Amino acid sequence: MTLAPPLLTLLVIPTGIGCAIGGYAGDGLPAARLLAAASGCLVTHPNVMNGASLYWSDPRIHYVEGSSLDRFAAGELALRPVRRQRLGVLLDAGIEANLRLRHLQVAEGCRASLGLEIGPVVTTDQPLEVSLSRGPSGMSWGRLGQPDALLRAGERLKALGATAIAVVSRFPDDDGSEALQAYRQGRGVDGLAGAEAVISHLLSGHLGLPCAHAPALAPLEPDPGLDPRAAGEELGHTFLACVLVGLSRAPDLVSLTCPSEGVDLERRPALADPGLLLPGAIGAVVAPAGALGGGAVLACAERGIPLIAVANPCLLQVTAGALGLPALAASSYSEAAGLLLALREGISPAALTRPLAPLLPLSS
Repeated sequence: MTLAPPLLTLLVIPTGIGCAIGGYAGDGLPAARLLAAASGCLVTHPNVMNGASLYWSDPRIHYVEGSSLDRFAAGELALRPVRRQRLGVLLDAGIEANLRLRHLQVAEGCRASLGLEIGPVVTTDQPLEVSLSRGPSGMSWGRLGQPDALLRAGERLKALGATAIAVVSRFPDDDGSEALQAYRQGRGVDGLAGAEAVISHLLSGHLGLPCAHAPALAPLEPDPGLDPRAAGEELGHTFLACVLVGLSRAPDLVSLTCPSEGVDLERRPALADPGLLLPGAIGAVVAPAGALGGGAVLACAERGIPLIAVANPCLLQVTAGALGLPALAASSYSEAAGLLLALREGISPAALTRPLAPLLPLSS
């Protein structure tokens, strides 16, 4: 007996809000792998998949930058799976020589050991000047002092033939801070994530290419109290390896709208490629129960796509009840996988719970 056809599913775990699962480097990967097996086709964003020196390739998982995933959910983009991407590497001019060399050696290692097509490498014409901050809720955020330098370097990479771009920018070191210590011991929020999202959103939106970011930081001293979720970030000198692997098969971004008119192009014959993943095929979206206010979730809810809200504690309390959204509650990603299997097989999730409410005939 074979499973039903794949159920195209979005997995969203917002970055920088301290999610118990998915709030660290790659600790959302086990959940993504399970949901990919249950659904047969999973679209998720880099911070779910990026484990610094650790990574996992799965042809059922599609690696899509966060703002592009939102646009896919809103019906503005289709995704075209590819065999490989030509990876341009964009380096911040503010990276010191030794740290720059470490990142170049990671790229060389991925070429030699994994067979990835990498190059060209472009350095920005001035330092990007990344700064980090926290919002009132404790969520991480950041600013880019020289966004035009980022865009110029990205445009040059695209002109030189890059089809996806890995960005490495110098982030401020914060070795002695209480916030970093709490994070390393499993009690804090990823202080880099918000700024990383700003960089990748800006570049991908400007170029229309898959993009992902790796921060350049000085190595930290070993910590015997390190939380297992933070361990992947401390195995090497850079975070670049997982980004290169993820982008190497990231799907192409195919616009479905005319910028000047906003015309829906999804039914155009030119887009009748059977391999395209179209937003109309989305069958479910999975997100933390307290973080349902993002663009992808709201776009899916507006279109009546089933929402699975997973108990995954974070700083936010933007719940289905607060937003007035219908949702299937899951106590874990394991339970969410079961709900996806039910949806994939055409089984009503309500039929799996007890008591089973009786039908209420309506009078004419």
